[in-house]
Amino acid sequence: MRQLTHRDRDEALDLCARDPASHVFVASRIVDGDLDRGGPLVGVRDGAGRLTSLCWTGANIVPVETDEAARHLLADRLRRRSHQTASILGRAPEALDLWRRLEPHWPTPRSVRAAQLLLALDAPPSVRGIEPDPRVRPAVPSEVPIVRPAAVDMFTGEIGYPPYTGSDRAYTALLADLVSRGRTYVVVEDGRVIFKADVGSVALGCAQVQGVWLAPELRGAGRSVGLMAAVCEQVARDHAPLVTLYVNEYNHPARALYARLGFRLVGPYATILM
Repeated sequence: MRQLTHRDRDEALDLCARDPASHVFVASRIVDGDLDRGGPLVGVRDGAGRLTSLCWTGANIVPVETDEAARHLLADRLRRRSHQTASILGRAPEALDLWRRLEPHWPTPRSVRAAQLLLALDAPPSVRGIEPDPRVRPAVPSEVPIVRPAAVDMFTGEIGYPPYTGSDRAYTALLADLVSRGRTYVVVEDGRVIFKADVGSVALGCAQVQGVWLAPELRGAGRSVGLMAAVCEQVARDHAPLVTLYVNEYNHPARALYARLGFRLVGPYATILM
């Protein structure tokens, strides 16, 4: 096992391409050039020198195509860096087994979400007769200040703690980067964002939607169908034809929404929040 560099880029992307929907997070960071900057991607090679496994080891730890032997090596490498980790996520068998190996050495996690579903949409919802909400559009840079309250509320509600402490400069810069790349979609009314969704990762013909948020007073009235239909249509047009996301298994309203839009199950997913 060793850290990978730009010389390993093509091999690493080929490995991610075995399951683009599951591995788009890591593939996107490779495409974005993080290997050129000495990014935290490690790889395992077999006796013939072939790259067989990957793991992103930044704030988020994400295994890719790992087997038990690779996860043993990863756990040994990661054992003493719990304070640098926000989450472990990925295909459930890989993420949960890696966590099992790290659990004796790491503090108690905030949450173990062992039953999540990775979903993918191959065709626009309009082919199912669903009318996209025409108000949804990409945010523009001048709207970052009004995107931020929605993003903070979404993050805090989903993760259980705010996305920053003290200065919000770094967090605002992250939001601004998403907006500048056309990856944040919004509905704005009276100078306020009432709906937003982000595209967190794009690579290998796949785009992963995250950070979906609707103003609390608008929830439960069926508005999400048209809003998410519009997001899916525009993401497929603007970024990649295969649109993915993951959802907690117990979130039955969201699962019903995504089923109505035409999402199919890719497989089990898991997230361990530290």
